[in-house]
Amino acid sequence: MRVFVNNTHSKLGVCAARLRTTARALVLMPIFAVLACNAAHGQVPPYKGNTPASATAKGDQTAVLSGGCFWGVDGVFKHVKGVKSVLSGYSGGSALTAHYEIVSTGITGHAESVKITYDPATISYAELLRVFFSVAHDPTELNRQGPDSGSQYRSVIFYTDEQQKEIAQGYISQINKDNVFPSKVVTQVVPLTHFYPAEEYHQNFLELHPDYPYIVYNDLPKLDDLKKQFPALYKP
Repeated sequence: MRVFVNNTHSKLGVCAARLRTTARALVLMPIFAVLACNAAHGQVPPYKGNTPASATAKGDQTAVLSGGCFWGVDGVFKHVKGVKSVLSGYSGGSALTAHYEIVSTGITGHAESVKITYDPATISYAELLRVFFSVAHDPTELNRQGPDSGSQYRSVIFYTDEQQKEIAQGYISQINKDNVFPSKVVTQVVPLTHFYPAEEYHQNFLELHPDYPYIVYNDLPKLDDLKKQFPALYKP
């Protein structure tokens, strides 16, 4: 079935959905505050494994990560030194279903994702994952992040080569073995088949709409955590 998407209607729809989610969160803020305190975790220790030589090769590299709503993940990595660009999009499903309204059904196989282009001479893939696990999202939540639920919000590392796969799997094993979190990491590590850019109104959303209620409540605290936990990596 061919689906036609009206961008104006889509934007209004996503904004309304996010506002409803934020409104519910504000009503339940005292409960969420307690849960947030219980779930809070500090900086994840550095990766202890060996980094393959090819993972530090010269030239820009790409990482594709999923950790809940892409607005916040995009916003975090745009403030990491060595990151040259971040694009919000969808990974895990087909081109036919790579549209926000369809992905939001949770049955497409897609996860809201970000494509990060970075300079490995400035920041390594393992360091990007450290920020991902420490600040960008909670890797112990299954098919949800914060107020958002559904498989489209699952935690995923889409590796582009065997070196990324080795680092991702090794880092997760290390975190679980060392009991860094109260619960085990549920992040999936799967090969990247394709990344589909999201609609234009989703791009750079945090930077363009810092006063948007969903952003204020769910995502700006992540930037504060990035500054506090990784001052050497933070860029204004």
